Amino acid sequence: MSTYMANKGNIQRKWFILDAAGKPLGKTAATAATLLRGKHKPEYTPHVDCGDYVIVLNAEKAVLTGKKLDQKYYRHHSGWPGGLKEVKYRDLMEKRPERAITLAVRRMLPSNSISREEMTRLRVYRGSEHKHAAQHPEPWTQD
Repeated sequence: MSTYMANKGNIQRKWFILDAAGKPLGKTAATAATLLRGKHKPEYTPHVDCGDYVIVLNAEKAVLTGKKLDQKYYRHHSGWPGGLKEVKYRDLMEKRPERAITLAVRRMLPSNSISREEMTRLRVYRGSEHKHAAQHPEPWTQD
């Protein structure tokens, strides 16, 4: 008996909707990362991009628990001396909540070429409206 290995020819991709309203940002990002990688499928193969498309709605209503809004920072560096940039999550969630969820999902994926392809299948929207009705997305309930 041989082991099943997924490849580009036999991958079926679906569209899923995640609603972030009232849910912790980390749990929503973890669920989105699992769906993007395809780990919820029985035919999951680690070295093949077999994940699905994910639409995250109500990004501005995602919740950060505890004191994370004031104590957590998003930091990045330009590569130049003194080039460290810091943004509090309170400011990030007020101005660009889509970016906060995108960053959380990106950091939950491995740092390789497959994850860069997987990130192209993530769509994050501030409100409850999206423009992907033609793809017939299914709602995904978080456990």
